[in-house]
Amino acid sequence: MITEQLIWERGHESRIMRDGNLGSHATIVFAFGDRLLLADPQYYNTLRECYPYAHILVCSTAGEIIGTSVYDDSIAITAVEFEHTTLSAAAVSIEDFANSFAAGEALGQALPHDGLVYVFVLSDGQRVNGSELISGLKTSLPPEMVITGGLAGDGNRFEQTVVGLDQPPVEGRIVVIGFYGDRIRIGYGSVGGWDPFGPERLVTKAHSNVLYELDGQSALDLYKRYLGDQADGLPGSALLFPLSICPQNGDSRSLVRTILSVNEREKSMTFAGDIPLGWYARFMKANFERLIDGAAQAAHNSSLLLQEQPPDLAILISCIGRKNVLEQRIEEEIEEVSGILGTSTVIAGFYSYGEISPLVSATDTSFCELHNQTMTITAFREV
Repeated sequence: MITEQLIWERGHESRIMRDGNLGSHATIVFAFGDRLLLADPQYYNTLRECYPYAHILVCSTAGEIIGTSVYDDSIAITAVEFEHTTLSAAAVSIEDFANSFAAGEALGQALPHDGLVYVFVLSDGQRVNGSELISGLKTSLPPEMVITGGLAGDGNRFEQTVVGLDQPPVEGRIVVIGFYGDRIRIGYGSVGGWDPFGPERLVTKAHSNVLYELDGQSALDLYKRYLGDQADGLPGSALLFPLSICPQNGDSRSLVRTILSVNEREKSMTFAGDIPLGWYARFMKANFERLIDGAAQAAHNSSLLLQEQPPDLAILISCIGRKNVLEQRIEEEIEEVSGILGTSTVIAGFYSYGEISPLVSATDTSFCELHNQTMTITAFREV
């Protein structure tokens, strides 16, 4: 595997971070960037000129990761030449389907299944229900298929997210990349690090990813009481206080959900993933050290699946909520990951509105889910 990396910053000349001299040899290009910068089609056109034969995967973010640095208002580009691995790609628009499940099902069917070993997915971060998308993918892909990826971001604006495959990015797009061959190895890990507080409450009224009531009370009113003065900043302030959900009272197999929007008239909150009726929910708050330790644990988990051999490439998808909490300390979680994976590993990624991965680094890949507020790492190695 050969890689090269560039960073384009607003108002600055592009800088080469790693020169692989790939050009026409590149197999795939990951371009993670600020939505307003990506709105200029010249960026995509330049990428196509530089990498004429590669799949170009473009995604808007809430912050860009390249090496051990975190950027805003930039486009972070990682071009990769897979020497022993072939790729297949598919894309759909959510507008063409009745729901996110159907979109995921169609994408899974669009990829050839013979020899498929892994699927990477990037999706619009506001118009797609990530939980339903994954369920649809799992239904139409071979059993136990490893799926990782994330939902596009839009900084703290929450206005619009865009994704593109071999064309300028647009709203509502969902993209999958299938990896084929017996010489590609994939590791993954997804860990949070938030502290729960307050009692567990039963989800008594919810539909899909919209929550109405906890313990028979307005969930939005309860949430505002917990947030106090920060309630005026919703939905942005909710990033600091995510929701943990689990199928049974006290169950350790919890998922974390982040609010995308609130509806004052309906007293409802819309999340990036499903809030199942009858599950239990609990509010969470930040713990700086545990967030950084969680990033390190995700890196460790991903390396275990590679028999602790250093990956060639690691794609980090971390949640915007972590970025808002860690602020000036944000690069510490990237440095922790680099320290675990090793300096030979090329690091790329972005801050997202949701992360897609099996729950933990385990042999059971069937529990692939949408997560929020985690550091999710996909590690690639060719042998």
